[in-house]
Amino acid sequence: MSQDIVSDALNQMMNSKKAGKSIVEIKRYSKFLISVLALAKLKNYIKDYKISDDKKTLKIEIAKLNKCSAIKPRFTVSIEEIEKYEKRYLPAKNFGILMLSTSQGLMTNQTAKEKKIGGSLIAFMY
Repeated sequence: MSQDIVSDALNQMMNSKKAGKSIVEIKRYSKFLISVLALAKLKNYIKDYKISDDKKTLKIEIAKLNKCSAIKPRFTVSIEEIEKYEKRYLPAKNFGILMLSTSQGLMTNQTAKEKKIGGSLIAFMY
């Protein structure tokens, strides 16, 4: 286990997907991971996520997810540079999302382009 909770959770999701499982239980989570999962749920990459009653585990149900991973190191990008990283991490144009942490909160690359703000790259999903 590393210190990066988001990276660990996304790796566990990919490992369970490769093993043919659709539900993942994660023992370490944070508010930031919850917001990443909320964005993934909004884009239909996961069906649902739920914190257990004793607040010790987080259960994630995977939907139509091909690949997800954290971006390390966390590059800081401007609006002009977003397209360069889309080409690097996403398989095709308008396919998948990059997640950026901006001054206005966590958002996708499309939303960041519309609002004309840059930020720090967190993860990608497709």
